[in-house]
Amino acid sequence: MILGISNLYAGDAVEAALPDAAAARRLLSEKEPDLVPRLEAMGRRAAGAGFDAADLARHVDATVLGLARLGLRHGRLGQDLHDYHCEAHVMELAERRLGHVIDVLGHGALAPVEWLALLVFSACHDLRQREPVPPPGPVGGNEAASIAETFRILAACGFDPVADRDQYVTLELMIAGSTFDARPLPHPEAAELATAAGGALARGLGLWLDGERPDWTADPAARRGERLGRLAADLDTANVGESFDLLSESALRLCRELERRAGRSLDEPASGRSCLGFLSRGQEAYFFELHRFASREGERVYGPGKIANGPGVRRVSAGLVQRFAAQAPASGQAVLDAFAALGAAEAG
Repeated sequence: MILGISNLYAGDAVEAALPDAAAARRLLSEKEPDLVPRLEAMGRRAAGAGFDAADLARHVDATVLGLARLGLRHGRLGQDLHDYHCEAHVMELAERRLGHVIDVLGHGALAPVEWLALLVFSACHDLRQREPVPPPGPVGGNEAASIAETFRILAACGFDPVADRDQYVTLELMIAGSTFDARPLPHPEAAELATAAGGALARGLGLWLDGERPDWTADPAARRGERLGRLAADLDTANVGESFDLLSESALRLCRELERRAGRSLDEPASGRSCLGFLSRGQEAYFFELHRFASREGERVYGPGKIANGPGVRRVSAGLVQRFAAQAPASGQAVLDAFAALGAAEAG
């Protein structure tokens, strides 16, 4: 579509194992039988009354297929568990966070097809997590490969790239905008790239498109994709504004994933230092420096919660550093346990 990167990443064994929604439903009915009915319920809620039943069905099918593939590739349905980027993350976006946004804004705040695009985004934006080579430009390799696979998922679920171009372009830009630059600020490219300001690319995607695709604003689908991409990025990072127990739990999951990806056992001393850094200074940097709301809607829904959480993030970080000031942690698990206790006390 408009970014020209969807043909750079081929399918893999997981795509071959789950070629369509029927295969995904069979796998989930055996392993996680509650997930499909929950996604179907969210699909009906997103579509609202009077939405075309066939169109709703193919959006739900795409969501189910995306979740099942992620679960098989990096979740509890397969052999390469990612504690954060797995089917649990799909459900927290597709069900808890998207549902909360609908509750606060009201269903009429977006068109039904836009709510459904956010539902599909929830399942498809993190499909790939091990892509070492990014495409040219600011879009991450994982996101670019996820775009490519999402296009194949749409095709497998009855979407047509010509007749349904608007939804392809919308999802392309939504997933591209979910690229998250976690490097400390400022980093060397910041002087050259308007998009290199850290955090979610969605905040600077329009600026980048102005330079790379100057006519993008003449395309209604691209304008919609950029707009919804900002809300999608806020959904993806809405942990900052959720209850403190959910914010702490998400940090623990991501910390475990990063240690597993790095090949460090949480029971060994080698993981202690990295876990301490991630769960103290790393959380403060994410919360106060890297995260910025990209949409008015996201800030309206989750901004008050973020303001309320700020002091607690600082207290937990300081408490964790204090806990290990006299003696380095014996293991990463010791740090996780200490962080969990501090977070639980903060949550009350």
